[in-house]
Amino acid sequence: MKSKRLTLAASAVLGTTLLVAGCGNTSGNASSGSNTTSSKVDASQQIAAPFQGAVAGLPQITAPKGFNWKQYSGTTLNMITENTPPSSALAENIKEFEDVTGITVNIEQADLSTVAQKVALDFQAKSDKYQLIYADPYQMLAKYSYDYLDLNQFINDKSLPPVPGGLSDFIQSQLMVDGYMGTKDHLYALPYDTPTMVLVYRKDIFDNPKYKSLFQKENGFDWTPGPNLTWEKYLTIEKWINKEVKAGVITGVQYGAGEQAKEYDSLQCDFSDVLAAYGGDYFSAPNLGSIGTTTPGKSLMDSKQAIAAATIYKQIVDNAAPGSTSWDWNGLGEAFAAGDVAMAPEWHEFASTFENPSKSKVAGNVGYAILPKGPVRSANIFGGTGLAISKYATPEQQKAAWLFEVWATSPQAQYMILKSKDGGETPTRTSVYNLPEIQKGMTPGTPESKAMPNLLSMNATLQAWKAQNVYMRPKIPQWPQVDNIVFTQLSDMLANKQTPAQAMQNIATQSNQVTGN
Repeated sequence: MKSKRLTLAASAVLGTTLLVAGCGNTSGNASSGSNTTSSKVDASQQIAAPFQGAVAGLPQITAPKGFNWKQYSGTTLNMITENTPPSSALAENIKEFEDVTGITVNIEQADLSTVAQKVALDFQAKSDKYQLIYADPYQMLAKYSYDYLDLNQFINDKSLPPVPGGLSDFIQSQLMVDGYMGTKDHLYALPYDTPTMVLVYRKDIFDNPKYKSLFQKENGFDWTPGPNLTWEKYLTIEKWINKEVKAGVITGVQYGAGEQAKEYDSLQCDFSDVLAAYGGDYFSAPNLGSIGTTTPGKSLMDSKQAIAAATIYKQIVDNAAPGSTSWDWNGLGEAFAAGDVAMAPEWHEFASTFENPSKSKVAGNVGYAILPKGPVRSANIFGGTGLAISKYATPEQQKAAWLFEVWATSPQAQYMILKSKDGGETPTRTSVYNLPEIQKGMTPGTPESKAMPNLLSMNATLQAWKAQNVYMRPKIPQWPQVDNIVFTQLSDMLANKQTPAQAMQNIATQSNQVTGN
């Protein structure tokens, strides 16, 4: 095995330089970092790393000539992350990293709330229990930015492996929200995943000529999901399907729509799509969703736009599948995959589940579109996250963690995750999307789409990522408290304990108390 890696490394050398990479110390001693010092490294020459699976057309993982990939062998890193497809794919393939570096990586997965709680406890104790952290921009980056290392120290250290393809290869809007807080002086995380909410719908229902004709005759418009669909029309379609299912006209589905309206973060995400489509937002300061700020300004949730959004959102949920108020994104995904609902706002990465016949009754019958628009625009909430390093890790752990960051966020690893049998995730790297194979995969029925089913939702997702369509929620340190206020008040509204106007006023009042406005 070792000799095979050496052969691959030698054949992958950049330019005309030859070097045996990855064949240094294998003692398993974490202190062996002294075997390679910056004085022995020639930063003027970059040598391909000995990772298998290099892909033609993608920037390679490299290191300066003389760099010893095993200098931190014996180090153990603990990564805490949300239980998402990319983390499962990474865990499934972690041996590839461990074989090259000798570093052991334990990947702990949990729901986002649990991850946030454990990270908070770790930072409060200034502990190094977790060296690698899934730093959700809103729950963990904005609030704890001072507890992460500035990754610029590694990027500027020419004795270490650089970011493959450079920072410019990341999708820039995602680098901004995932990596920075307040200013661009410090880079705290590299983009790791890209979930974005789009509309998923049943093609066998919406493309059915009988259903389509009946609907248009009765309601006067084409119900095909796409850029012309509004939330008002969405509500009309939802109610009409419910009616026709009860009448026995439409079969193969139980309800027109489903929502992720559980009293949880998912409810805030679900509502935010409608809020932004109606021209509303949570606070008055500009650029809240990109680089973030500690001073968000006054709450805007008592605006007429917010009240209008809340009013129609309540109608949508009132007419949705009854389970909607108990579903988060996972519950809604399970209901859609079971064939219960005809359409739903859902994170695009669920495509790998929906298109898997062993997990979904609707595989092959799913369409994807940007979310309906309101009076102002279509707004598709972005939920991507970056990978950060705790500043409480030891110096050896920090550099070992940097090697992991370089590998895990590289185009090569992103490509590997996309193709993973565990479902994968769509890449954060522009270079991966430029591959002809990836572009073919966005067309249903192609061999590439069958091998990488997440790509089937990408045409809609790429539309959703456009500046005029994407929605980034406020990236402020107080967001976890504001989030709790938002989904609690919305839940009370959905339970008819208060009107939409009262819910919005309560959110505004309590948000201003939290932010000091």
